Amino acid sequence: MFILTAKEAAMDAKEWAKLQESLLKSQLKTIRQFLRQDEQPRFKPRGTGRSQMSIVYDILLSAKRPLHVTEIITRAKEDFHVSLDRESLVSAITKKVKGGRMFKRVAPNTFTILESSVEHSP
Repeated sequence: MFILTAKEAAMDAKEWAKLQESLLKSQLKTIRQFLRQDEQPRFKPRGTGRSQMSIVYDILLSAKRPLHVTEIITRAKEDFHVSLDRESLVSAITKKVKGGRMFKRVAPNTFTILESSVEHSP
């Protein structure tokens, strides 16, 4: 005959409790999915929009000259109907400049396309 010690019984109780918790979480998830079936999503999925860097690249390519970040933001609004955040844009472009990719800084907050990027453009 098999006799459980107090320690073994406690371990079995913990394992049983963990199993029950897992089952209840799964059931709750299923119930929540069922309740949300007719609801609209809480967020609007992003479309297949263009990246900020591709917009900046196209603006600089069409300008055929270096542009200050203020001019880039203005053109992005006019040409692409996109509002770009100045600080995050400068940060993103600066990362590309420091990595030697895509853009080159020619003056404070003034950028142009890196020559090697023009050769590889589509």
